[in-house]
Amino acid sequence: MKHFLLLIILFASVQLSTAQEGIPVYQDYLMDNLYLLHPSMAGAANCGKVRATARQQWFDQQDAPNLQTLSFNTGVGQNSGIGAIVFNDKNGYHSQTGAYLSYAYHLQVGGGYEDLNRVSFGMNVGMVQSRLDETSFDRTNFDPIITGVLVSDSYFNIDIGASYLYKDFFLHATVKNAIFQNREIYSEGFESTDQLRLIANAGYLIAPKGSDWQFEPSVLYQRTNRTKEQFVDVNAKAFYDLNETTVLYMGASYRQSFEGAEFQNGADVQQQNLSLLSPFLGAKINNFTVGYTYSQQFGDVQFASGGFHQITLGIDFLCTKDRWSCNCPAVNL
Repeated sequence: MKHFLLLIILFASVQLSTAQEGIPVYQDYLMDNLYLLHPSMAGAANCGKVRATARQQWFDQQDAPNLQTLSFNTGVGQNSGIGAIVFNDKNGYHSQTGAYLSYAYHLQVGGGYEDLNRVSFGMNVGMVQSRLDETSFDRTNFDPIITGVLVSDSYFNIDIGASYLYKDFFLHATVKNAIFQNREIYSEGFESTDQLRLIANAGYLIAPKGSDWQFEPSVLYQRTNRTKEQFVDVNAKAFYDLNETTVLYMGASYRQSFEGAEFQNGADVQQQNLSLLSPFLGAKINNFTVGYTYSQQFGDVQFASGGFHQITLGIDFLCTKDRWSCNCPAVNL
């Protein structure tokens, strides 16, 4: 029993993003889907964007975590952007669905119209419903906490963020779940709980002259207030211009947690941090985008041997080609 509990603790650590309220943070932002992470990127690109993602973990496990998202964002006028997100996230008996509406304002802080030097501010306003399905729980052993029904709770929250884009450099910072909310779905009578999560990432595009290749190193940091859990992603991404209508991209992301989960190895109690390696590849063909990400966990203790698979599909519309005089593929496709 003790070994099982320790394994569950590790499993909870691995699923940090899923356990939090709102959309889990995976590698979507590397698949031309920055808006899903940062509301300040709504309408920031030279095209309107529709993106759909589907993520499945551990195909060899029943009721394994899975996530689906659908997002849309576009520019309105010269300085504004709007967007919308819907998502469904399920992990065993626990699930959450939600929807957000977004607004962003983009302020040019230097240079001419074609020079990318902008500060952007954005906000998501949304509603999330969390559910705990206890209908299949064994009630032969009486437990007053178990109701044997589908328990649900809904809450309102906002995300706020800012971005700075200067030529081939980018910096984003977002606060998720900025409002304290009562969360009584798992324990009646909870006080207002802090679900706030801070996310920041930065990177730079390297474009050698005369080459069809471009390289984009970047990092992402996230921290959850209540649990004090912290993660960092170190990313390497490359773009290749196959022809005038097709761009290929590929790379890898390495995620490392700062905290570890304890487990028993024989007579010793050891600690293991979350380590994930996520190679990815994709293509942009005319206005269509397709991408695939695979994540593999490392360590002595794992919940399952299978990895995590994610597919991204997208379409761009109302494009203004090469609006800015820089490479900057996130906004100048």
